Amino acid sequence: MSTLLMTSALAQQPVAGTVAPGSLKGKTLTFTSYGGIFQDGQLAALKGFVEQSGVRLLSDGPTELAKLQAQINSKNVTWDVVDTGDLAPYVHCGTLFQKLDLSKLDTSHIPAGQVGPCSVPAMNYALMFLYKNNTYKNNPPKDWRDFFDTKKFPGVRGIENSGEPVGSLIEQAILAAGGSAQNLTPADIAVGINKIRSLGPDTIFWKTGAESQQLAESGEADMIMMWSGRAMAAVKNGADYTPVWQDWLVVMDQMTIPVGVKDPDAAYALLNYYLGKEAQEIMAEQTSYSPIHTDAKPKVDEITAAFMTNTPERIAQSYQWNVQFWADNYPLAAEQWTELVSGH
Repeated sequence: MSTLLMTSALAQQPVAGTVAPGSLKGKTLTFTSYGGIFQDGQLAALKGFVEQSGVRLLSDGPTELAKLQAQINSKNVTWDVVDTGDLAPYVHCGTLFQKLDLSKLDTSHIPAGQVGPCSVPAMNYALMFLYKNNTYKNNPPKDWRDFFDTKKFPGVRGIENSGEPVGSLIEQAILAAGGSAQNLTPADIAVGINKIRSLGPDTIFWKTGAESQQLAESGEADMIMMWSGRAMAAVKNGADYTPVWQDWLVVMDQMTIPVGVKDPDAAYALLNYYLGKEAQEIMAEQTSYSPIHTDAKPKVDEITAAFMTNTPERIAQSYQWNVQFWADNYPLAAEQWTELVSGH
């Protein structure tokens, strides 16, 4: 390849966090997410994109798959980039969400295993557990196997039940029961569910993040499965608990481009800018969610920094659960999960 051709090819390689000046002048894009502080932080992260590209950026939400489906059915897709939950881009890949052309995105700074066929992460947070310091003192639990070991670590457990089966937790329960995550089968779901059931009748199934935080602040449970943002808030408020980071479960909202958008290249440009170091630092500083650019160093307070998941140490401790398996087996998992929690 000639030097000229090589230079041209390199020039076309996208670089996360950049956009050609004035390249989207006269165009309008709509970014859809879940509202509140999170969406405000995402829009702040995209301010440079608006200023540099010249695009007019509209904001909509909250994300609802039924609304997106209606837009696609009517061939009038008005949402250009959509932030959605963990499983949706796997369940609806190619039907609601486009298969991504990764040559149009710089994904080189995203942690391994987090780019899906139809999505890139919007941010990271941890699903982890905390233990009550006074209960376990000099012999604290160290990982999820200990969480499920009620003989060695007796006590009340708090578990998420926000309306859907928590596939990542069921997967850890399968491992604790002696199973393998390498070749999961539908039969394994019952193994995991039964392991969770074995925690006993005093298990507390919390429904909201606020409820989990209250469990920690009141000291009601001895080990509590929590979202890292709520865990951070509880610790800031004086909850005497310690987080267990080994095999923290990677949770991420997903950034997607819907099927049928009017200007896919403009949507890719927004997505690529959002993945940049500076944009991710702004998002993290405004929301306390962890950035997904591995070089991002948001300026946050000491406790917030301790709950960030993008450091080399935290990435090494992370557990990337089999999202595709849980998407493929969602109905069966939902049926068995509902049966489990209905007894509580």
